[in-house]
Amino acid sequence: QASPNGQRCARFWRTVQAGLADAEDALTRKQARYLLQRAAEVSPSRASPCTCGSGIITGPSLFWWSEEKKEELLKFWENYILIMETLEGNQIHVIKPVLPKLNSLFEYAVSEETGRWLLHPSWHLCVYKRMLESENKILAKEGVTHFLQLYETKVLPFSPELSEFIIGPLMDALSESSLYGRSPGQQIGSGSPLGLKLQRFLAAYVSLLPEELKSSFLLKLIQKMSSRHWCAVPILFLSKALASVPRCKALGLEGLLALRGVLQCTMATHQILLRGAAQCHLLHAAMNLVDVEEVSLSDISTFLTSLRQEESLGRGTALWTELCDWLRVNESCFGRPSTCGSLGLQETCSLNAYVKSLVQEYITSPAWETGENGPMPDWAEAKLVALMVLLAVDVEGRKVQHSERQRTQNVLRLFLEPLLDALAKLGSNAYLPLRKTDRCLQALVTLLRTCSPKGAGARDDAVSPLLQDLVVSAAESISSFLLRRLTMNELSSVADLDRCHLYLQVFAELAGLPGKRGERGSPVLRIIAPLRNASIRHLQDTDSGLVPTLGRQVQRAVSMAALAAVCEVCEALDQTPELQLDPPDAGLTEQLLAALPLNQRLQKPQPEEQSRKDSSDSTLCFSLLEESSSSPGWGRIAAQYIHDQWACLSFLLKKHHALPPTSEGALLDPVLPAVQTPARTLQAALAALTVLPSDRVLPVFRCMKLLVPQLLASSESVCIEAFDMAWKIISTLSNTQLVFWSNLKAFVQFVFDTKVLTIAAKTKGQAYFKIKEIMHQMIEMSAVKTGVFNTLITHCCRSWVVPALEVPQASFSNAADYSELLLEACVFGTVFRRDQRGRLIQDIQTFIENLGHECAANVVIENTKREDHYVRVCAVKFLCLLDDSNASHKAFMEDLAIKLLEKEALVSSSRTRCYVNSQQHRLQNRVWQILLVLFPRFDQNFLNRIIDKIFQAGFINNQASIKYYIEWIIILILHKFPQFLPKFWDCFSCSEEHLKTSICTFLSVLSHLDIITQNLPEKRPALKQALVVALQWGFSHNFGVRLYALVALNKAWGMCKTLRMGELDALASVIESSLSQVESTPGAGNAKRNWQRIQDHFFFAAFHPLQDYCLETIFHILPRLAGLVEDEWIAIDKFAKFTDLPSGAGAHRYLSATQLRELRPGDWAQQDAGSHAGEADSQSEWTDVQKKVIPWRHAAPDADLELAFQDRAAKLGKAISRLVVVASLIDKPTNLGGLCRTCEVFGAAALVVGSLQCVSDKQFQQLSVSAEQWLPLVEVKPPQLAGYLRQKQAEGYTVIGVEQTARSTALTQYCFPERSLLLLGNEREGIPASLIQQLDVCVEIPQQGITRSLNVHVSGALLIWEYARQQLRRRGGSQA
Repeated sequence: QASPNGQRCARFWRTVQAGLADAEDALTRKQARYLLQRAAEVSPSRASPCTCGSGIITGPSLFWWSEEKKEELLKFWENYILIMETLEGNQIHVIKPVLPKLNSLFEYAVSEETGRWLLHPSWHLCVYKRMLESENKILAKEGVTHFLQLYETKVLPFSPELSEFIIGPLMDALSESSLYGRSPGQQIGSGSPLGLKLQRFLAAYVSLLPEELKSSFLLKLIQKMSSRHWCAVPILFLSKALASVPRCKALGLEGLLALRGVLQCTMATHQILLRGAAQCHLLHAAMNLVDVEEVSLSDISTFLTSLRQEESLGRGTALWTELCDWLRVNESCFGRPSTCGSLGLQETCSLNAYVKSLVQEYITSPAWETGENGPMPDWAEAKLVALMVLLAVDVEGRKVQHSERQRTQNVLRLFLEPLLDALAKLGSNAYLPLRKTDRCLQALVTLLRTCSPKGAGARDDAVSPLLQDLVVSAAESISSFLLRRLTMNELSSVADLDRCHLYLQVFAELAGLPGKRGERGSPVLRIIAPLRNASIRHLQDTDSGLVPTLGRQVQRAVSMAALAAVCEVCEALDQTPELQLDPPDAGLTEQLLAALPLNQRLQKPQPEEQSRKDSSDSTLCFSLLEESSSSPGWGRIAAQYIHDQWACLSFLLKKHHALPPTSEGALLDPVLPAVQTPARTLQAALAALTVLPSDRVLPVFRCMKLLVPQLLASSESVCIEAFDMAWKIISTLSNTQLVFWSNLKAFVQFVFDTKVLTIAAKTKGQAYFKIKEIMHQMIEMSAVKTGVFNTLITHCCRSWVVPALEVPQASFSNAADYSELLLEACVFGTVFRRDQRGRLIQDIQTFIENLGHECAANVVIENTKREDHYVRVCAVKFLCLLDDSNASHKAFMEDLAIKLLEKEALVSSSRTRCYVNSQQHRLQNRVWQILLVLFPRFDQNFLNRIIDKIFQAGFINNQASIKYYIEWIIILILHKFPQFLPKFWDCFSCSEEHLKTSICTFLSVLSHLDIITQNLPEKRPALKQALVVALQWGFSHNFGVRLYALVALNKAWGMCKTLRMGELDALASVIESSLSQVESTPGAGNAKRNWQRIQDHFFFAAFHPLQDYCLETIFHILPRLAGLVEDEWIAIDKFAKFTDLPSGAGAHRYLSATQLRELRPGDWAQQDAGSHAGEADSQSEWTDVQKKVIPWRHAAPDADLELAFQDRAAKLGKAISRLVVVASLIDKPTNLGGLCRTCEVFGAAALVVGSLQCVSDKQFQQLSVSAEQWLPLVEVKPPQLAGYLRQKQAEGYTVIGVEQTARSTALTQYCFPERSLLLLGNEREGIPASLIQQLDVCVEIPQQGITRSLNVHVSGALLIWEYARQQLRRRGGSQA
């Protein structure tokens, strides 16, 4: 009997695939690869066709073999196994060059004739699973990206496994927020590359699905989205991708419910803008994918209520208009519900009929809702009614070309007739069910709050005024109802406090409505006096001798809340409570507050008294008082009671603060202790802060704002205590809490009040230093809480300089007294945060903001401008508002410039290394940007004081961007004040050693000689001096210096020829030969190319120092062209968007007048480095790639690098060796030290390192034990390796790489040539793929164990010894 053939067994192949993709240990995966390798190897020897199906009759095969396709199949399995082996390395630099082979796997697996799968796609998915489940996030991102790009270049046949993979492992991988970051070099706000790929992929994949499968796939996808908690960024881009799916009828009721579940997932994040944008995309997805015949209007309306109108679905937005059009088009197509809706409605086809029934059913109170002390109805139903009414009205308005006011009014009245009838009866019918009145008032508040349209169309809206007119008609009845309920002891339970809050919301909304014709103000204003008087009576009634009952204490809380609401409404209407009231009632509010002790607490009610009073409600009251006695329930009520007291007191303090001061010794009438004894009131405010929760401290902060300026000079210690206690509250809050920003704003307004700052600066006491301490603490807090510094600097700049605020001129003195604040703002920028997720979210928020009105969330959500960039934007606009004709403004700007130069000098002298885009580099960059902004305000006298510092900065070896700014400001100085030219010429007189790195800065300035000499009446002396300087430095030993000198010489000589300066004819031949030499020198290919590049460089070819002087060039164009990280680019539109400060007539122009913004970044000196690598990277598929060891055979990577020093052996008396070891890619000094010792011991010709500075490292010296003294060391930097290897190959060396690759040779089988160059890879990344292509051979060390690689020093030592052993044997054989 024949033995079983595993190749024909589907279970065998499924086991192999499970081992490849799902095994957690490396050994199991190796065993699976071995089985696969053996199966592929034995197939040609059997020479018979073999097929193993997947279990599906028409499905593709898990494995098959055919002699006709032998070559293709062998290539397929060879590439497949190579990819799986490479993935074991878990290193992206090794895996990325192999990925093009993955594309070829799809070409082999799909039939060109039939377009069907020849091999089961589960093999390909095993590769992606391994990548997606990798611990290396970069590798996982590469796997996701590669899979999403599949459908961009090819059309793959449908496979259920692909859909399962998308819904399973791919969706799990997409939940990682870090995948959605920007690519290197991508501008902030340009969006996520992976998010865009996901969008294209999902649209392409769904369009290729069979129609009968689209519904099930999309449903499973959406259910997967709703089955887990997502972070803000992934759910945003998944929702955006879902919205990009082409319109189709794929989702029914179940799909709509799943989308609603996804909406609930979006609510879990604190990022409001991201949350709102995701809701917008999900609504788009619903409109594109829902089959309206499968859902009812009730289903749609329930889904719409899951959207938050204050975050996404705002009336008047483009999204609202699109929804109205969608409802209008599909109005007659909606299906009928199988069951009654939540409101018991019988569905109809007409939207108008549905809404009319919806309102009628909402107003009709169910029979079971008859209790008077029940809880408040859910607000969700009121929001549903208000949303559908407004949608139906706008849909009706879009049915005609021009909406008619009368028609809109008729439709609106038709919908709201039941509601208006009920509201009109509130004042006269005392027997209306309580829950019915609650529902009506909830609907009224919701309608008034949501009817106002957002965006540009608000002025033309007809619905909002009509709605207000309809509500005003019922305002009398509503006002009477509110007055009765709030003053007649009808609110007596804890649940009634929620009703009190509802009534006061209605009161505030109605107070802002216009009155009827001929009437002054809203009818609700007429109840202000009786409401205030009744509230005061309740609060003055002490119930002496009576135990406080629940009813009495609830009524006191209601009365205090009503009194606070009256004060807030009167303040909003810019009137006092006594306005238009009867004279005898005037001053009652003040009398009450004078009588009440500050921070009077609301005592807990006693359950015994309440039980005796009303035995029928004993059970309910006992449960409520059980809650109150445990503190959390009654604690909130008591805190609100104190909050309302301080709200009234804040209103009172503002009123008397605005009154003209009384004569000395005069007393207020009535006597108001809170006003007349501010120290006592401030002490009470401190006591209130100790008991109030953080969300109830705002009125206390407002009172402190009015009290502290009065007391700072006389009671400084109390004011400092107030600062400390308030700051403690702010610093303990999280910036994700909604109360944080309002509390922070109020805190800044009272601590950094103009009067407070002025008094503190005048006395220079402890308060002055406490304010500065808090200022620096707030700046430090901005490192972890983005936007804190923004709030502070915006408030201070507005209060110091903005004329529109009518601030006295004296307030500008605060800018000088607290100049550290503006100094820090000028150099503040994007902070390196440990929490990279916060940085990612800020990038995505910028991306959403850049969408503008296209995303409705931008319209309905206020732009908080909390990005780090807005701190500097505010500082720059503040400086632009200053007037240099004003002496104080001028002195401030000059002082700021000196402090900026001192800060720059301090950073430059720091021992910390200033590498590209380091924090030191960024800070210096920001300093010179602000100095450029300030430059037009500097006069000659001030420049005399700082010109030496500016020139001194040019002598320092700066980063490229800083050099450009220094050169630019020197050009502007010399252009405006040619008197400084002698000082400029003196800069070229220093020794060449002193100038070897900085002379290029001054030569670059000289290249703009035409600008510098523009204001000179006689240009010839300056041109002669320029020629002398340029010629002198044109003979420098440094090639780069010569290039810069030639650029300057070319400019100066061109100007001389234009002016026809005959006296310089004697120098003509020298100058012309100097300019042509670099192009005519034989073999100077690099020199000629660099000469062309420097001439084409933007600073010499396109940049115009005068025409490009604008904010766009300073803050966006130049940083981009200079290679600064994108975080340092400030888009010019941010200056326009920041409207907290006006632009001012004296502001610099914003946009560049040239085409500089269209240039691409690139430095001529940096382009040479690695140019060959760039050419190699362009290859689509590498000829050889790294590949780690496999268990069934020993392959080895090619390695070979060598240098020869002929005289070394003779000097040391040793045998001649021609082995060169190249270790330029190695980073660790311990490995370099060990290699140095090994090379010296075995007589290598030389060791090549990336930097000779490594020999001074202590770790290197401990391992090398002085070997570097006896071994030639050569420095070849990594970017120069490609050219160095080509040079050695031209000299006859064989370049050998020590690396495991697909074509490597085992060390035991390799015979080393005498001229061998051994290239060792980096400790982590090995040999770069671009260099592998230059190797003559790769040699790998045979391995038997599980560990995948050896230490680079050990690997190098083994090959060096093998080379030495072979050379010794050859010499021994030749001698014999």
